[in-house]
Amino acid sequence: MFEMSKKILEKVSFDRALFYKELVKTLKWLKPDEKLLLKVWCLANFGHIYKDVIIDAFRHVAKV
Repeated sequence: MFEMSKKILEKVSFDRALFYKELVKTLKWLKPDEKLLLKVWCLANFGHIYKDVIIDAFRHVAKV
């Protein structure tokens, strides 16, 4: 699931809202250790354009 999530996020990275939506959806399915890996991966690959979106998505899922 982790690898598939990365592929999906790469494909939707052209759109800010879609990226956020898919990231939140992905976070609901992943195990806690995979969530941490995904956060690191997202910040490394998309942090330069979507840092605020990534941080917000992880905060949103933590509340749920």
